[in-house]
Amino acid sequence: MSTIYMGAGQIANGQWLKGVFLILFETFVLIPSIPLLLKNLKGLITLGETPMVDHSLFMMIYGILAAVATVFFIVFYIVNIRDAYIHGIVLERGGKRKGWKESLRSMIDTGFPYLILAPGILCIIFFTFLPMAFNIMIAFTDYDLYHSPPRHILNWVGFKNFVEFLTTASWARTFKEVVTWTVLWATLSTLTTYLLGMIMALILNNPRIKFSKIFRTILILPYAIPSFVSLLIWKGMLNTNFGLINHFLTSVFNIEPIPWLENVFWTRFALILVNLWLGFPYSMMMITGILQGLPNELYEAATVDGATGFQKFRYITLPLVMFSAAPLVIMSFAYNFNNFNVIFLLNDGLPAVFGLQGKAGGSDILISWVYKLTFQSLKFNYAAAMSLIIFLVIVGFSIYNYTRTRSFREEEMLR
Repeated sequence: MSTIYMGAGQIANGQWLKGVFLILFETFVLIPSIPLLLKNLKGLITLGETPMVDHSLFMMIYGILAAVATVFFIVFYIVNIRDAYIHGIVLERGGKRKGWKESLRSMIDTGFPYLILAPGILCIIFFTFLPMAFNIMIAFTDYDLYHSPPRHILNWVGFKNFVEFLTTASWARTFKEVVTWTVLWATLSTLTTYLLGMIMALILNNPRIKFSKIFRTILILPYAIPSFVSLLIWKGMLNTNFGLINHFLTSVFNIEPIPWLENVFWTRFALILVNLWLGFPYSMMMITGILQGLPNELYEAATVDGATGFQKFRYITLPLVMFSAAPLVIMSFAYNFNNFNVIFLLNDGLPAVFGLQGKAGGSDILISWVYKLTFQSLKFNYAAAMSLIIFLVIVGFSIYNYTRTRSFREEEMLR
């Protein structure tokens, strides 16, 4: 009976208060909401019909919210049917009918975890799911400078953006070059910061080094300074004509001024160096913490067996450090894959390269190119498609690599 009308089954089972509450809910909340839900769901499908009256973007947002509300109502309706069915089975088997107080107590006992999770789930829906769904949907529309609401109604175009993006010669070339540099940038920036951080951590962890705390404090300063301040300072220091770096190289080594920010190769080289300066303190502190947690018994046993210092590092320190740091290194790769600050603040993705589309420059990575596609080229559909590709790459790469690390497969080692 609850399938026909919410609360009917509960009343048939003798749960009058619960049944009346559900009937009121369906009568005054669910049924009046249906026209509004259908209207917004229709708007999500059509994205509007009349320019300057219907705003496709708002209709898309309202449509997503209507879809979420519809799912919630359907789940609530199913729970109502299941509750009446289970209680009916209990009564048929001679069980005791639950009164209002018992039902409320049972609901609190079983539903308390869900009640605690509810605020978090709502936040996830509004601040994570809604923007993500909106971005994904934009990737399948023709939203750009020439199809911008409310003057124009957006249209669903399917995978047309992806096909054009990846098959048009000039765009495909741009995409290939940006992706290649993005992967190279993420790999080099992660490995260099990790290796230099490990070297510095090993040196400063050596008991023969005096004043190691002072050196460690000095070395962590680049990480303590806001990165945008450091990047703007480095931008001035790398100026070809007036920068301190070229002035030093010319006066000391008699080297011709290097076009740090005007040549693609030197710009990329400078990006790696600046990112190394900014990022190695984090790796150093991370590995320092790991080193200080290693058991001394292993080294004492190795010393008794006659192992050299290099053998201790090769067979004890290095495996244990890599085992503990692998998930963090993978996360660092994902971070550097989307490291917008360094690319944008140091040289704005420049220098310009002839033939690249969407205002892409020689040092642009995917995320900085998405920024230019959005705010400079106004190709919102392409930017959304690119964002979706980045999301899939990062998620797929992170899951694949994390599940293949020893720290994931051998978690029992740390227990």
